[in-house]
Amino acid sequence: MKALITGANGTVGHALAAHLESLGHSWIGWDRSRISIDSYHDMEAFVQETDPDAIFHLAICSSPTGRDNENWLVNYQWPGELAWIARILSIPFLCASTVLVFAADQQGPFAPSDTPLSEEEYGSIRRHGEQRILSQNPGAHIARLGWQIGDAPGSNNMIDFFQKQQEEHGEVRASSLWFPACSFLQDTAAALLSLIDMPRGLYQLDENRGWSFARIAAALNRRHGNNWNIVPCEDFSQDQRMLDQRISMPSLRERLPDLPELESGGQ
Repeated sequence: MKALITGANGTVGHALAAHLESLGHSWIGWDRSRISIDSYHDMEAFVQETDPDAIFHLAICSSPTGRDNENWLVNYQWPGELAWIARILSIPFLCASTVLVFAADQQGPFAPSDTPLSEEEYGSIRRHGEQRILSQNPGAHIARLGWQIGDAPGSNNMIDFFQKQQEEHGEVRASSLWFPACSFLQDTAAALLSLIDMPRGLYQLDENRGWSFARIAAALNRRHGNNWNIVPCEDFSQDQRMLDQRISMPSLRERLPDLPELESGGQ
């Protein structure tokens, strides 16, 4: 396979690129400084030139440049146009979305059929983006992702969050009332690749079967040498987990054997 990856330098994109390489596949990144994302002609020409076997759209507006309506351009307009290009060129297309399409007052675990209601800027744009992608390309795949768990600080993942909180506040507050959607980066990358060969539609990737953020943080702390002062709290309450029996994701406990048996509410 030769894959075209937008956001290849991001957290998930880097993991997917590494996974592809480990399997002997090749990939091409999308350089936004060279290929304009608001010129349909330039985008179509680039896709035709690279001639990929699949397109993985993982880019987000992580480094804003100050353009007007940049979030809308990056998270709505660009994926919609790219989905259309993939459709007319008959290229499999997958776009990564987010659990944040659900509002903070919605309670999971969420099924793919549940209606997301986020009115926050990012979540609202992403949920509208999902709709536009599927209208532009009914054969597209959309994968909602939760918080990613990496191996070290340095990118937008849970471990990086712990390190920054520890450095800035001397502790990491972790709510026992929050059940976050989350998964390990390596497992997310493998699942994204497998989705390309599955039926079209919207999927949800989540490895949390029923553990609170406090439990997950404590287990990760033990795994990484107890470097953080994890403080259990009740600052935030939501069951954010996502369910999807069509795609097999391992349980968090496979990588974090220190996690206890499932708490009340586990699935």
